[in-house]
Amino acid sequence: MSLHEPVMTTEVVSLLEPSRGGTFVDCTVGLGGHAAAVLRAGASCLIGLDRDAAALVPAREALAAWQDRVELVHADYRDLAAVLDARRIGRVEGIVADLGLSSFQIEGEGRGFSFQRDDPLDMRMDQTRGWTVADLIAGTKDDELADIIFRYGEERHSRRIARAIIEAWHVGAIHTTRELAAVVRRAIPRRGFARIDPATRTFQALRIWTNAELDGLDQFLVGACGRLQPGGRLVVIAFHSLEDRIVKHTLRSLSQGPGGAIRILTKKPVVAGEAELARNPRSRSAKLRAVERPTG
Repeated sequence: MSLHEPVMTTEVVSLLEPSRGGTFVDCTVGLGGHAAAVLRAGASCLIGLDRDAAALVPAREALAAWQDRVELVHADYRDLAAVLDARRIGRVEGIVADLGLSSFQIEGEGRGFSFQRDDPLDMRMDQTRGWTVADLIAGTKDDELADIIFRYGEERHSRRIARAIIEAWHVGAIHTTRELAAVVRRAIPRRGFARIDPATRTFQALRIWTNAELDGLDQFLVGACGRLQPGGRLVVIAFHSLEDRIVKHTLRSLSQGPGGAIRILTKKPVVAGEAELARNPRSRSAKLRAVERPTG
C-alpha cells in the first residue's frame, strides 16, 4: 500500500487553530493524519470517529504518541451528537471532517472501491453492516440504476451503462470490480482520448449509493456547527461536486440565519497548492471550507 498523505494538512491546522487547546473532533479519522497534526499543534484532547472499523487499527498506531489524549470511536460522522452526548461533552473547540476515501480504503484488498484489482463487489465503508453493492444491484431495475448513476456520478451515458450492467448481471457475467468496470467501458461510446477511466463516474455513483454518503450531510453540518464553542471552528473537505454543493449551501444558509449562527472563514473553497498537487495527486479534487462560531 502506498504511503497515505492527508489532504491540505497545513490549511486544516491553520484554520482550526488547535494551539488554543481544548477538545477537538476528527469525524473521519482515517489513518490519523489530520488528527496527528491537530494534536501536534496543541489540542488538549481529540476524539476520532470513523465508520470504517478497520481504519481505527492503523489510526491507533499513528496516534500512539498521544494515546493519553486520544479516544477513537467506531462511528459514522453523522453520529457526532450521540458520541459527544455519551461522553457528556456539550461543545468543542474544533471539528474536522475529510469526506473522501483514504488510500487505506482504495488500495485495501477485498474492499471493492478500485477497479485496478479483481475485488469482490462490496464498496461498504463499514463492512460490519449494510448491503454490499452486489446486493443492491441484484435488487435494482435498470431504470432505477440509471437514475443512480446519473444522479451520483453525473454520467451522461447512465442509461446505456445501467442496461449493460443489469443484462450482464442476469447472465452471471459480473462477479468482481474488474468485470464490472469492463462492462461499463464497453457500454460507453469511444471518442478518442479520455482524461479519466470511463468507469470512474459509475464507480463513484455506486460507492455513494452503497454508503448513502450524501444522506444527512446537511444535518451533520448543522449539528456540528451547533456543537462548537464560541470561537470554535469547523473544517470540511469534500472531493466531488455533489458533496461540496451541499457543504457550500448548508454553511451559507447557516451564516445568513437568525443571529448569524456561524461566520464563513473561506469565501471561496481552499484548494491544494501546486507543491501538494505534484506530490499528492489525490488532492486535486479536494475543496476545503471552514466556518467559525462567533464569540459575540
